[in-house]
Amino acid sequence: MSPRSCLRSLRLLVFAVFSAAASNWLYLAKLSSVGSISEEETCEKLKGLIQRQVQMCKRNLEVMDSVRRGAQLAIEECQYQFRNRRWNCSTLDSLPVFGKVVTQGTREAAFVYAISSAGVAFAVTRACSSGELEKCGCDRTVHGVSPQGFQWSGCSDNIAYGVAFSQSFVDVRERSKGASSSRALMNLHNNEAGRKAILTHMRVECKCHGVSGSCEVKTCWRAVPPFRQVGHALKEKFDGATEVEPRRVGSSRALVPRNAQFKPHTDEDLVYLEPSPDFCEQDMRSGVLGTRGRTCNKTSKAIDGCELLCCGRGFHTAQVELAERCSCKFHWCCFVRCRQCQRLVELHTCR
Repeated sequence: MSPRSCLRSLRLLVFAVFSAAASNWLYLAKLSSVGSISEEETCEKLKGLIQRQVQMCKRNLEVMDSVRRGAQLAIEECQYQFRNRRWNCSTLDSLPVFGKVVTQGTREAAFVYAISSAGVAFAVTRACSSGELEKCGCDRTVHGVSPQGFQWSGCSDNIAYGVAFSQSFVDVRERSKGASSSRALMNLHNNEAGRKAILTHMRVECKCHGVSGSCEVKTCWRAVPPFRQVGHALKEKFDGATEVEPRRVGSSRALVPRNAQFKPHTDEDLVYLEPSPDFCEQDMRSGVLGTRGRTCNKTSKAIDGCELLCCGRGFHTAQVELAERCSCKFHWCCFVRCRQCQRLVELHTCR
């Protein structure tokens, strides 16, 4: 191997290690609770954090349980959105949580970074509004009378604080290494796209006041959307993600569409650097678990169908007995009693 090839291989190895480590904080989701963190020394023992994140933990002990909940939200939502795809967001009990899939600059990695940063912003924002945190509370900048005539009141979600904390905690690894490498630029862009998915779907909730439920006076407040809605929005961005490449723009490096015929991506779009593997066969070196043994839908022509999910290898069919509740009756007062019924169903699994 030539010296140039050796140097390139070494750069790729360092790049992969850095990229994997950038999402290691997601290991917090594996902890049952970090609510017991009441001393700064405990932060040193949290697996997956870099030193600057440890320092943030020490300065923000009360927020760390929200970070853990945000990581759990992100993983659960990722697994829901990709439950019928070849790559289904499977996690490991080691670092990185999603395996080596996140070391590659694929659209799957783009989604992981986006949903993770959104998860932290969402969880911290909700913790502010519920009074769990001393450093923040409701958004008091939303007040007065709206142009629509209703009164801003109640507790508006403090999304500005949640987004700011997510930027400080989640983005710190890329920024600590300098945001000039193509993968750092990709990660930072997708982190911000995740947070914008919350901001663009903020909603107004209202309550009516008056005699007999009339709406003589209406008070309203701003609220974050359900996280499932954020997941749906980012999944759509995943499907339409833009393949990019680094290019010198003026005195700095930026990511631009690899195909010049494509329109430039926006701050809300997901971007990726390299095409995804097909995820068909197990390849532990690449962190791919494959689809053997996965349940598939025999009648579907979509990606969850046996033909596509099983990558043309065929599938096994077995009769399995399913236990389910049936003949449910309401009894006064106040409970529902059901029978336990058995039903035979066909189960199809990939060869």
